[in-house]
This record gives sequence, structure tokens and C-alpha cells, in this order.
Amino acid sequence: MDLNDPELEFSDLVYAYQSWVMAIINDEKLESEEKLLTDDIADDALNAMRFLPGEVTSAIETSLARVYDVDPEELASLLFPED
Repeated sequence: MDLNDPELEFSDLVYAYQSWVMAIINDEKLESEEKLLTDDIADDALNAMRFLPGEVTSAIETSLARVYDVDPEELASLLFPED
């Protein structure tokens, strides 16, 4: 994701963060053979987090935890294991 791109929109940041959360859920909680998390996805999410309000990232995490039936606290520990 090019943060200097004048065409970059808020929805692009949300998509980047959402993709990262979904990839982690897929790789860690679902019994999927195919791993989705890549360095590009992780890098884009880290860049997006710099510009997304905490309320937005929290809403994304909460929504996806509900959709994939993952405990929100467990998801938080998967996303941020050092916390």
C-alpha cells in the first residue's frame, strides 16, 4: 500500500486492516490448509493502523470475531501476542 498515493481512501485502510485480521483468523483458528498471511498483508495492516482510529480497528476485530465465532480476547492475543 502506497501511503503517498493521492487516490488512497479511508476504505483502503479499513480493507488492509480487515484483511490482516481475517488472515490471522484463517491461519490460527480455522482448519484451513492454505495460509493467507503474507508479509505484504502484515505490512499494509501496520501502515493502516497508523491512520485508523482505535474505535475502527476495535470494530473490525469485534465484527470478525463474531462472524468467525472467535473469542475476542483470544483474537486480541493472536493479533498482538506481545501485549
